[in-house]
Amino acid sequence: MPRGRYSLHDPHDHTPLGEERFHCATGPSGWRYVSQITDPAGEHAGSVDLTLDDLGRPLRLELHSASWRVRAAAVEGVSWVRSDPSGAHATDGNAPAHAFTGASPAFLVATARLLRPAEGGTPVRGRLVEFAPPVLAPRTLDQAWARLADTEHPTDTGPLTVTEYRVDDLDTGERRSVHLAGDVVLAAPGVELEDLENPPSVFP
Repeated sequence: MPRGRYSLHDPHDHTPLGEERFHCATGPSGWRYVSQITDPAGEHAGSVDLTLDDLGRPLRLELHSASWRVRAAAVEGVSWVRSDPSGAHATDGNAPAHAFTGASPAFLVATARLLRPAEGGTPVRGRLVEFAPPVLAPRTLDQAWARLADTEHPTDTGPLTVTEYRVDDLDTGERRSVHLAGDVVLAAPGVELEDLENPPSVFP
């Protein structure tokens, strides 16, 4: 079970945004990722609990950020409920999308798992609902994922396969590069892997 820590920063001006301490695990029925997020001062800023099925579809998502909470799943597209902690101001939503995304590195792993572009093949498009901190307001966006290359790196525990993806935001034209090893993000804009206690899990 990989367990570690990501540092988060603004991908444009590199302003520190905090840290995300996580653990995740694969299983016969899918993948689960759980994390706690702190701000640059070390104060609790939110959490992520994401469960995928074996095809990469979101079975369950729960996000906390500031004073907002989102509970969501893939139901008739994707559906969610967004509320304050008391639940007094809850609103629900639904969109004809494939999955969810947001600031957590978990969503990079989840989207790659869902779309599964072939190495060197045609980019695969996906429609996603984004919940961005701090208020977790939903926004629908379209991305195209291309799998550029798989590279094997020797490590103390055996060879590690690192996959490079090119991710295009089809609304803005912004392009970024994401490097994944199994279910861990090694590098991406705004994300740095600072610590990892166990090797990444390999999806079946």
